[in-house]
Amino acid sequence: MFNRRHALALASIAVLGAMPAQAQAPFPNQPVKVVVPFAAGGLPDTVARIVGLKLQDRLGQSVVIENRPGAGGGVAAAAIVGLPADGYTLMVTDGSMFTINPKLVKQLPYDADKDFVPVVQLAQAPLFLAVHPKLPVSTMKEFIDYARANPGKINYGSSGLGTTHHLSMEAVKAALKLDMTHVPFKGTGQSVPALLGGHVEILFSAYPSLAGAVEGKNVKLLATNGAKRSAQAPDVPAVAEFIPGFDFAPVIGVFAKTGTPKAAIDKIAAEAMAVVRMPEVIAQLAKVGVEPLPAGPEGYAKGLKEESDRVAATVKAANITPQ
Repeated sequence: MFNRRHALALASIAVLGAMPAQAQAPFPNQPVKVVVPFAAGGLPDTVARIVGLKLQDRLGQSVVIENRPGAGGGVAAAAIVGLPADGYTLMVTDGSMFTINPKLVKQLPYDADKDFVPVVQLAQAPLFLAVHPKLPVSTMKEFIDYARANPGKINYGSSGLGTTHHLSMEAVKAALKLDMTHVPFKGTGQSVPALLGGHVEILFSAYPSLAGAVEGKNVKLLATNGAKRSAQAPDVPAVAEFIPGFDFAPVIGVFAKTGTPKAAIDKIAAEAMAVVRMPEVIAQLAKVGVEPLPAGPEGYAKGLKEESDRVAATVKAANITPQ
């Protein structure tokens, strides 16, 4: 009798000990925080909020957006690196933190190759090549011909040294062997007014920042820096139609700390891709000049590698030195 009772007691203990593991809820079973390494109102922040609102419905958990701007994404990155790799703290950003910063910043507060892994690619925000009416060109071909015939006479603006706006034009210069002068500004809030005022003749910028000027015929759109034409202006060709393989459209996606469980990454990726395919989300993104471009972890990693290679080639051709 004693042995029987003793055996039953041991069996009960074993069952009770196994229950917590068996009863553990699948990911996620608590709120998810999404850190955006830029100020509120920027494209990564806007995309994070549009997608996050729908994502929390699909996950059954709150998705909290937290802005941590500073140091080109370094403040946010450093904060996440110090947290557990459990999938409950993610980062939504563009690829510049992993493709541009490592080539232009000597000391980063994070390791772009080791600290983070791509979770899901969400969308892209193509830039448009816009020209002031005083430049006697109306098409990309006319611009190329004019620039070749007038070396050193065209000033082009950008939203800052090392930005996608800057590197896009440097890539055009390198591929077509054009001679133009770079005039950097502090953001599109300065560069676009400079274009409208005729202080620079041409620049790359997002469609929403140019739409009013296009409608007022104060600027002309020549091309987009994406791999193909944009739905925002389907009549405008892609630079890739003149330079095969050209693609510098900023891509926005989700990253997690290295070591995050695959189950958590796969869950976020699947649900986020479903969200950016929703018609209402596509419409919301279009209003801010963003186009859905969903891809899982492997596809996103491949795209980042290709982008990194293009940036490296452009930085070398433009002889830009790290600061």
